[in-house]
Amino acid sequence: MPNQRDEAADDSPADLPCLEKLDSPTGSPPTASLSSLMELENCVSNLNLAHEIVLNRDFCFKPRSPPTDSLEGRVTEIVHRAFWDSLQEQLSSDPPNYSHAVTLLQEVKTMLQSLLLPGHVRLRAQLDEVLDMELIQQEVDHGALDLHRLAGYIINTMASLCAPVRDPAVRALRDLEDPVELLREIFRVLGLMKTDMVNFTIQSLRPHLMQQAVQYERAKFQQILDKQPASLDDTTAWLQAAASEEASAVRAQSESPSPDSRGPVSATAVLNRAYMRLLRWDPQDQKYPETVLMDRARLDALGQRLQMLVLEASVLLLTNVQCGGAVFSLQGFVGKLRQSITALLEGSHTREADLKGALLGLGEKVLQLVTEAVSGQGEAVLPQESQDLLKGQISELWKHNNPVRTLIGERVQGFLQAMLQGGPTKRSPELAAPLRLVSAELAELGTAFGRIVHFNRTVFGPFYAPILRKLLFPPGEAETREDSRLAEGDPENLR
Repeated sequence: MPNQRDEAADDSPADLPCLEKLDSPTGSPPTASLSSLMELENCVSNLNLAHEIVLNRDFCFKPRSPPTDSLEGRVTEIVHRAFWDSLQEQLSSDPPNYSHAVTLLQEVKTMLQSLLLPGHVRLRAQLDEVLDMELIQQEVDHGALDLHRLAGYIINTMASLCAPVRDPAVRALRDLEDPVELLREIFRVLGLMKTDMVNFTIQSLRPHLMQQAVQYERAKFQQILDKQPASLDDTTAWLQAAASEEASAVRAQSESPSPDSRGPVSATAVLNRAYMRLLRWDPQDQKYPETVLMDRARLDALGQRLQMLVLEASVLLLTNVQCGGAVFSLQGFVGKLRQSITALLEGSHTREADLKGALLGLGEKVLQLVTEAVSGQGEAVLPQESQDLLKGQISELWKHNNPVRTLIGERVQGFLQAMLQGGPTKRSPELAAPLRLVSAELAELGTAFGRIVHFNRTVFGPFYAPILRKLLFPPGEAETREDSRLAEGDPENLR
């Protein structure tokens, strides 16, 4: 996709001054030139844009309008008002001054031409004929310019080109009599139409971008790596931590758990464990792996959603144990309970103090729902001892080492890891009993997580391969193992 900053970088003069000091002491790291910094910024910007278009199915451009109460918004409003007031003054003079109006008509013509498709040959010719700027200037010179006639043609052309969602806005233009207000609204609606055209183009190109995205992102990241050789340091630390965890897990499961015993550690298992670490990443840790940085916002959101599902499943499990399965079989009870859990826990995962307060209130709400449910069936209310126990158990879920929360968390981790091992086309693994009530949400989360992981692994497989080979296989040993295929850098070997 063309980028204005790319053009600016290409047009930059060859003798652009360098920021590096010529008299810098020997051994000091050189400062990058302004042109190289701009080139690196363009590379990162294009990489982020392409990645967002491919992975975010709802990606679209939106018209930019600064907040009205911000400094930028106030300055923009003042400048625009001054411009349109100047145009009003020119058109109201005797005789009218059309110099600004002619310039605006030329801009309108350019915007309309940008909306035309290659097949609009007749419409393009008609546009050149009606909005002939030389003829319009002659009409101005002879006092024969009919601004409303030209505006009517422009509105009709807009009506034939706009998306159906813009039909009301285009129809509203026909009711405007004041020429200044009419031109102002024409520009506003044309801006919306240009945004619609860009988004339509993106949707049309997405299938083709999907085919080229892997090679494109890989090549762009290689350019960044060539300019910044340290761009894989945090990725290496991330994989190293996952490899240590996986090795410890293998030793714990082996018959000889001594530190010297070394079981087979799979590169695929290490990579899957590394991806799982991203869902519980410490937000204060700034050393986020560079190769996953573009997906951090998505992964953080999935991690927060995962925490909420673990808490929700934990509350459901505790309620089921204390109240018995008969209550859960009542019509509508589970739905009301889950709705209350979601509402009371929403936004409480970021701070422990908020989570503590939310869980205290949730315990009261759960008991209320249980009491209403059993009373409606004519059954005995829970004993006070059971009520206090349930409230206490729910309130203790704020602790990360809480046994119930830990158990549910491990089951969820196992479910997601099984989905990663199965790949994006396999069936979801069976869920344990406590998680079946949140199965739909968990499967949706796992699918979204698996899509991100699969694409990342396909793109950056050649970059992960040498790192994993160095971490897992001593020199000379990699050639004797099946995982030595990682040396080839084929992402298929990393699935």
